[in-house]
Amino acid sequence: MLDDLVARPSAGLAVRCTRALLSPWSRLALLVLMLAAAATTVLLLEPQRLIADGLPHRLSGGAAVVLFGVAYGLCTAAFVPRPLLNLAAGAIFGSQAGLPSALAGTVLGAGISFGLGRVLGQDALRPLLRGRWLKAADGQLSRHGFRSMMAIRLFPGVPFAAANYCAAVSRMGWLPFLLATGLGSVPNTAAYVVAGSRAASPTSPVFLIAMAFIAVSGLGAAAVAWRKRHGFSGREEESEAPAESGAPAGPVAPTPRATGAAPAPTPSPSPSPSPSPSPDRTA
Repeated sequence: MLDDLVARPSAGLAVRCTRALLSPWSRLALLVLMLAAAATTVLLLEPQRLIADGLPHRLSGGAAVVLFGVAYGLCTAAFVPRPLLNLAAGAIFGSQAGLPSALAGTVLGAGISFGLGRVLGQDALRPLLRGRWLKAADGQLSRHGFRSMMAIRLFPGVPFAAANYCAAVSRMGWLPFLLATGLGSVPNTAAYVVAGSRAASPTSPVFLIAMAFIAVSGLGAAAVAWRKRHGFSGREEESEAPAESGAPAGPVAPTPRATGAAPAPTPSPSPSPSPSPSPDRTA
């Protein structure tokens, strides 16, 4: 019996500790620590040296392409800018081998970020979606996941890692997210890879065309963002105008003076009959 009394408090303590460690905020703290450690490691390793130094001489062929794709995915999950990695892929492998490696790394990095955000951050962050902008973005990603993510990938206005973690907090499915990422990332990834492969000859027509496409896509992203922002602001002002004036949002019925009709006379109350005198019973 004494052993049972000692085992019960220890078992309860273990259950409470397990619940605390698996709580939404504990998982979110773990995600923040993991991302901070990954970003610190990337800063110490300096992946931008790949553009100038290239891969080690011991790595070559298909193994180097696969290894670069895996490193690409891990770096994008740690907030390394994709344009830098795409330029490195083109400079090291050329456009034919660099483009498949960069696209595979893009999908891999997006899947890693989406999985980490969905498992470790969604339960803690979803109750915080209270602002109008946050609710609108969450609703758009949840209802139209493939279309929204395709637009984000085609127009490079939102940072890659930020889009991944925002999609993870929403209710978007895995398949629409990965398909939209793979298809929507092709144009800009190809442009950067081609530019990196022709960086040694910056006056060549291929390099100039690639850079022109990058500039046009950036301007298109800015124009779309400006239009969406002003459209949302206009709808917000229209919804707030009736509330501020205190008038109902629906149409107001015309008054008799506005239509020119005379107001109907109000009936005067009829006088109540006076009570008849009661006969004198003592007469």
